[in-house]
Amino acid sequence: MKRSKPVYGAFALVLLLSMLISGVASAHVTVLPKESTQGSYEKFAVRVPTEKTIPTVKVEVKFPLDSVSISRFEPKPGWTYELTKEGDKITGVIWTATGEGLGATEFGEFYMQGKVADTATAITWKAYQTYKDGSVVEWVGAEGSDKPASVTKVNAKPAGAGTDGHGHTTAPAAGAASETTEASAAQSSSLPLYLSIAAVILSAASLLVTLSRKK
Repeated sequence: MKRSKPVYGAFALVLLLSMLISGVASAHVTVLPKESTQGSYEKFAVRVPTEKTIPTVKVEVKFPLDSVSISRFEPKPGWTYELTKEGDKITGVIWTATGEGLGATEFGEFYMQGKVADTATAITWKAYQTYKDGSVVEWVGAEGSDKPASVTKVNAKPAGAGTDGHGHTTAPAAGAASETTEASAAQSSSLPLYLSIAAVILSAASLLVTLSRKK
């Protein structure tokens, strides 16, 4: 059965729209990594794509102080940065282009470092992207919205994990785990010996009983 041209046209239109929508969805300002661990020190990357035909010239990110504490920033050629503070606490950063910024087909990554809070379950990053014409796109919405804020999921600290001399989260104490493993291994390796001794004793007892009956 032949299909009419309008059917093919409608199919092509739907395909084109789906590609455009997926392209827009992937062009959000995001902060990586998407997952971290309570109490850990992380290097975060703010990934900024330009969605318009004009350059991105400024990027601002605000930090949720109950979830993360950012303290270091990597210099980026062609950009300057300014910190926003409340007292001694860094509450955000603003990167501003000194040249043309990020063009229509470009994206950039801005790096920063900090500590994830011990009680955090998620880090919600509110970002503001400014274009050369002065328009601002606010990436502050809920998940699934047109302009969602990027969210880093925070996993619970592993049971028994400690902290090293630099404040980094460490794995459970290796010594304790090793001792437990060795003890279990020792018990397992001794079991055949115990069974063999028991078998010898039972055999000897059986032999004695047999000899006593013959007398």
